[in-house]
Amino acid sequence: MRSGRHVTMLTEGTYPHVHGGVSTWCDQLVKGMPEVDFHIVSLTGTGREPVTWDLPPNVRRHTTVPTWGPRPGRARAPHGKARRRFTDAYERLLLSFLDPDSRCDFGEALTELARFARDGRLSAALRTESALRSLMWIWNMPHLPTAAARPTVHDALTATDLLEHALRPLGVRVPRDSVNHAVSSGLATLPALAARALDGVPFLLTEHGIYLRERYLGYRKDAQRWPVKAFMLGFYRALNSYGYRSADLITPCNQYNRRWEERGGADPDRIRTVYNGVDPTAFPHAGPEPEVPTLTWCGRVDPIKDLETLVRAYAMVRAELPATRLRLFGPVPPGGEAYATRLEKLAAELGVTDGLTFEGRITEVRRAYAAGHVVMLSSISEGFPFSIIEAMSCGRTTVSTDVGGVREAVGDTGLVVPPREPEKMAAAALTLLKDDERRLRLAELSRQRVIDRFTLRRCVENFRTIYQELAGLPETYEPTVETVADWALELRDPWYAAVATEGAGW
Repeated sequence: MRSGRHVTMLTEGTYPHVHGGVSTWCDQLVKGMPEVDFHIVSLTGTGREPVTWDLPPNVRRHTTVPTWGPRPGRARAPHGKARRRFTDAYERLLLSFLDPDSRCDFGEALTELARFARDGRLSAALRTESALRSLMWIWNMPHLPTAAARPTVHDALTATDLLEHALRPLGVRVPRDSVNHAVSSGLATLPALAARALDGVPFLLTEHGIYLRERYLGYRKDAQRWPVKAFMLGFYRALNSYGYRSADLITPCNQYNRRWEERGGADPDRIRTVYNGVDPTAFPHAGPEPEVPTLTWCGRVDPIKDLETLVRAYAMVRAELPATRLRLFGPVPPGGEAYATRLEKLAAELGVTDGLTFEGRITEVRRAYAAGHVVMLSSISEGFPFSIIEAMSCGRTTVSTDVGGVREAVGDTGLVVPPREPEKMAAAALTLLKDDERRLRLAELSRQRVIDRFTLRRCVENFRTIYQELAGLPETYEPTVETVADWALELRDPWYAAVATEGAGW
């Protein structure tokens, strides 16, 4: 990289506080480029989350941004001209995603609010009565669907509070001599967007899971009233699209993500697919299979992994092959205890607790793959999952759900089934457990596919080249932003149509 440049890596809820998935990928990049200095900016909940990774020497700085910690900045909101300037920018931001016909520009309004955030006054300004009145006024415009829902002051307080917490990263300053690398869309892009617009800092965006799709999935079961859900989803959609349009380069980890990004407004010429990779020597062939027919799963015990479907599928497999075991390897993250309890109760209801074990986190992950005949993945959302390519590298075939880049990873070396359909997952598992010749043949093909296509060295070299390219960008930059009317007509319905049809379960 050019002298004086370094990389600011922006994360949300992952590295260096959580193991697995995106965190593994982040650690691979950092450790794979010891010659590059990294500054990690991690968005967390309270700010008290422990660092669970051993950060290498080239991580020169780590900044934690608590989105739900103490309110940042000054206690007093802006007054006089500054207050009017804030109200104007805030109302333009609200109109940009609540009323596309307004032709207000989300990016311009967000950049103006970034100035207040950098000055430490945004959080206080958003908690004023005038900010609340602005939202109620816009919500009750007769031509907007929110007016018919009769939003209450409580709805407005809830929505404003959620937005205030979401916008806290907007005030984070990153060095001007860096390349900003946001490793997800959404809130992690806020410091990069502000730095791009105000300071001309190059902005690289990598998506693993589709952030906006996962917000839709999350709000689907949320208890909040419709005006609040529509408000937050509208904000996330506008932020997502603005991030796609503003990034100097987008590096999805699969072609599935690329299609979403193009649909979301990204310039196809600024998208470069870079697949995740593993080190085949770190995940060598697992050797002989266990004596008892066994299915294994490895990951984070989380609702997005849809382990209910896996447990139900296992019960169906047990009905036909009673000796089969299911071993679940992976930690229960903080806040996930209730979900783990729910899984245990489901196993008890289905009468399979004697064959199902929760193994917890395992230090040598390759042993989790070696412990079974077939490695399972039941997620409802993924990017390019490490658990699949790691299992393949270990010479194990897989049964996985058709989400994200799974089909691209597996190719013809495993079986892919629709998400949330335990019957089809069970049928696929039984097919492989009953056919030793086919299972072993697919297992050998799996390892060869990883060696041919998905090595860690290839992934790291691609990003080393990308960092060098972006470090050479000019210092000044004038962003060109389409109006909301231009892109809202494209996004308004296709987003919902895509969520409904691409495995989201609506």
